[in-house]
Amino acid sequence: MRDGAAKPVLLVTNYAPPARVGAFAALAERIDVEFALFGGRVHHGAVGKEPGELPFAAREVTQREVGRLAASGGYRAVIAGTVGRTALPAAYLGARRARVPFVLWATLWAQPGGPAGLAGYPVLRWAYAHADAVATYGPHVSAYVRARGARNVVEAPQAVDRGFWGRPPDRVAAASHRRAPFQALFVGRLIRAKGVGTLLCAWRMTGFEASHAALVLAGHGPERARAVAPGTYFEGDRDAVEVRNFYAASDVVVVPSIPTRTFREPWGMVVNEAMHQGLPIVATDAVGAAAGGLVRDGRNGLVVPAGDARALAAALVRLHDDPGERRRLGARAREDVAPYTHEAWAEAMTRALAAAGSTRGEG
Repeated sequence: MRDGAAKPVLLVTNYAPPARVGAFAALAERIDVEFALFGGRVHHGAVGKEPGELPFAAREVTQREVGRLAASGGYRAVIAGTVGRTALPAAYLGARRARVPFVLWATLWAQPGGPAGLAGYPVLRWAYAHADAVATYGPHVSAYVRARGARNVVEAPQAVDRGFWGRPPDRVAAASHRRAPFQALFVGRLIRAKGVGTLLCAWRMTGFEASHAALVLAGHGPERARAVAPGTYFEGDRDAVEVRNFYAASDVVVVPSIPTRTFREPWGMVVNEAMHQGLPIVATDAVGAAAGGLVRDGRNGLVVPAGDARALAAALVRLHDDPGERRRLGARAREDVAPYTHEAWAEAMTRALAAAGSTRGEG
């Protein structure tokens, strides 16, 4: 149900990718909200539909237009993420000119280095301390922003479409995606920050025989060129249905991300996807879903130090050798991910607006 406010909320971000559409739609069911999408570089997954094709109110804007839009007086509150070069300060200043609450949607739990990261840090630091409320990915981000002066911090859990990702697999399709009796799966970009090099090194250390164990990598990127051991399969980019079939065909999903000068994994949506299929996760401590409390060592997966190939290999061997532990961890994974829904995210964003001072009758 819409809240009946005279004016909508403005939410400023770059895209509405497929993984976010359900969450954004759930928010639009709760409140009157308009999404301002400014495009730009894509770092995490595919670009979604055009604004006119989305199941909620959205418009295309440039980053230069964000400030004018936020200051227009047509909105009762402004929410903005940390993406873009100028969109965040423009949204903040626009909200201040319009004298409406501003909510920061924060994702970082370590400040990126490099010229762009260092140049943008003063603006982010200011936004953390001066936003009326901050919505975060989880406790790891909350601790980071609180240390920088954030107040009214609300955690909005990362979520995927559990109806799709939790659907029972087609057994025939799943069987066609299995490459060996034991199968470990990586899904994502094949780049250094995702820990692909460490994973390939760890796989060689396991000593698994190619006829018995397979490491499947679904994605593309420069790490594909690395020399690998037998039993490694590069499957390239796959659509969501095929990725789900790979989950159903696998015994464990590996998320081996490492921190780099410019990147630390904010969350890792593949974790939610795989857990809905009842898979245990092997993740590093540089993965947001582990730091944020979804992946819990010994309960629904195993957590190893980032960049430690020996520890990663030992975790893979442990799960390879103990099918009972795999089943136990996988069952708890499905249970633990259940509360991470689009509706829970939307409810938390609504609480962040309330904490910032945006009320239903305002406008």
